Amino acid sequence: IGAPIVGLWYWCTDQYIVQRALAAQNLTQARRGTIFAGYVKLLPLFIFIIPGMIAFALDSRGKLIEGQTVFTDTASFNQAFPVLVKAILPVGIRGLVVAGLLAALMSSLASVFNSSSTLFTMDIYKKLRPDSSEHHLVWVGRIATGVMVVMGLAWIPAMALVSDALYEYLQKVQAYIAPPIFAVFFLGLFLTRVNGAGCMAGLIGGFVLGMSRLAAEIYRTRLEGTFLQGLATVNFLYFCIILFVVSVGLIVVVSLLTAPPAMERIRSLTYATATAEDRRATRASWNRWDVIHTCVVIGLILIIYWYFSG
Repeated sequence: IGAPIVGLWYWCTDQYIVQRALAAQNLTQARRGTIFAGYVKLLPLFIFIIPGMIAFALDSRGKLIEGQTVFTDTASFNQAFPVLVKAILPVGIRGLVVAGLLAALMSSLASVFNSSSTLFTMDIYKKLRPDSSEHHLVWVGRIATGVMVVMGLAWIPAMALVSDALYEYLQKVQAYIAPPIFAVFFLGLFLTRVNGAGCMAGLIGGFVLGMSRLAAEIYRTRLEGTFLQGLATVNFLYFCIILFVVSVGLIVVVSLLTAPPAMERIRSLTYATATAEDRRATRASWNRWDVIHTCVVIGLILIIYWYFSG
């Protein structure tokens, strides 16, 4: 249950993804681009997981690097892909794979830093200084990007304290960040009673709880024998579910204790307040092929979950 929470947060609210959907010319293109991305997103299973399984199987039989055991502990699992490329692929293909990997890495980093700097510049800085010129905002965005690069580099040593495996680290951190954001998005779609105060309470409370778990996990060796040991050691996917439930509770309770949002502010933003014109525009943007491909993607995901859960 915890994994879909992270997945829906990534696909529906992460600026890295949302900015691409917003760049579409119309709803039809946005929907079909998203469906195509759903097909493509199935490939990481074969790009990340399957090669690691192959590398481990070859290494356990002594066929990856003759006379040498590569995977001696969990930290060495991060070397699965580069060792597999170096040991198995021929020289020409090896160069193409490395070039493609570096190109994808640079593209992803550029998108992440662009999204982050845009959020800071437009949603925070511009509201503090609304009279800033476009030229000034561009420089602020560049400085914000530089600061985020430095902060990212400074955080690298702390990554090993969370997990020796890089992929597991990524999943853990996302599980500590995603639930409050997804809770706001999910409730905002279906409940007209949710207001800004409730959403802020859920976001802040969820963020504090998530970062508390991250800090507890980093210092888990110092928490042995204390009541915080459970916070540090509970499975991160179980914690993701707990954090989601707590965030939903905060949002609902605070929203009910404060004034409801004005109807004109949420018109066309929830399913309940969608106008007849909105429904007609949405219905005109898809056909049976969109439904078929959506069902195929969902079916493939369920098959993968079923196969690997055994």
